[in-house]
Amino acid sequence: MSTAGSEELYDRARTVIPGGVNSPARAFKSVGGVPRFIARGEGGELIDVDGNRYLDLVNSWGPLVFGHVRKEVRDAAVAALDRGSSFGAPTLGEIELAEAIIDAVPSIEKVRLVNSGTEAGMSAVRLARGATGRSKLLKFVGHYHGHSDALLVAAGSGVATLGIPGSPGVTAGAAADTILVPWNDRAAVEAAVDEHGDDLAAILCEPVAANMNLVSPVDGFLAFLRQQADRCGGLLVFDEVMTGFRLARGGAQELHGVTADITVLGKIVGGGFPLAAFGGRGELMDHLAPDGPVYQAGTLSGNPVAVAAGAAQLALLTDEVYAHLETAARSVVDGFTAAFQAAGVTAQVLRHGTLAGVVFADRAPERYEDVAAADHDAYARFFHAMLDAGIYLAPSGYEVIFTSTALDDRALDRISVAAQDAARAVRDA
Repeated sequence: MSTAGSEELYDRARTVIPGGVNSPARAFKSVGGVPRFIARGEGGELIDVDGNRYLDLVNSWGPLVFGHVRKEVRDAAVAALDRGSSFGAPTLGEIELAEAIIDAVPSIEKVRLVNSGTEAGMSAVRLARGATGRSKLLKFVGHYHGHSDALLVAAGSGVATLGIPGSPGVTAGAAADTILVPWNDRAAVEAAVDEHGDDLAAILCEPVAANMNLVSPVDGFLAFLRQQADRCGGLLVFDEVMTGFRLARGGAQELHGVTADITVLGKIVGGGFPLAAFGGRGELMDHLAPDGPVYQAGTLSGNPVAVAAGAAQLALLTDEVYAHLETAARSVVDGFTAAFQAAGVTAQVLRHGTLAGVVFADRAPERYEDVAAADHDAYARFFHAMLDAGIYLAPSGYEVIFTSTALDDRALDRISVAAQDAARAVRDA
């Protein structure tokens, strides 16, 4: 497999872009080697600048439920672009996408469209603080909610991949009101609420942690968080950037039957374009300007091309789509599990509905520290063996596996076969 083209572009990129990438998780830092520069995507495959083809288990880190260049989504975006790329004024498309989101997520009565998950998470926290008049935020170690200052403390995803505990540039003051507790730890949550409850604006979490690999909530934990938020009078904020429209049409809230006060959405909701959203009860959202005093704005928010693509993708989500995604995730998990068992490799292959993950550890993780203690060198070996076999996984042991409906039975069989050789490569290293 030639990588000369990617190597040349990586060298060129590093002279003009910090680290050669525009998002650190793409840099192959934790797995080693040269990131593949992608020329195009076709259905379930990526094609790099050297012509190598890979079955895609990243799917742009989640948004591409249907794989690359789904016709209905493409056509909607092109038609919108033909009418104009941006207006800085309201459009019908914004209303239609908002209505589709509200129809899918019962806890949302009004929604504000923004441009990224970071922006949506930051704005949701500001809204929670503005609506409650409180300052403190309870956050879980390893949960990633974007790179705004108050939320970058002990974050997962790319921060964990690079081994950065926080970030220079984030002041102690910015982080002072962020209270950290371990995921799935009821006693720690209760102690934090006991101590800070009167000033706690929100409990913020990924309802299914998917930025520190895949760490599911233990039974009853989400309902417990709902109860704790109610106990102290704070708001429960679910960051469903990963899980929204991925685990189910109504996200983790639908799957687990627990309702958030504010929901943060991204990735799938934009159909592969830069778009995110946050929403909640009408009276809560009415605290936002121009109706209320909590200011939030964005020149490109509700971009007509992005909302057209997002609305087109949401319209395609059916029960059959989720059945396909879950079957595909189960196939990957079963294939990986069989490969590791046959090779005598200790690994935990995880699944939560349509999401999957692999951690080289003795037991399934329940919190961030379990993932951090896993064998990430083994993941790097597995990653490269799969890459050489034409399977594109996330270049980090802190990330999850995203399937798409473009992966058919033949593709899924190829993934399972490749995993057998990759597992032996891990064992024999």
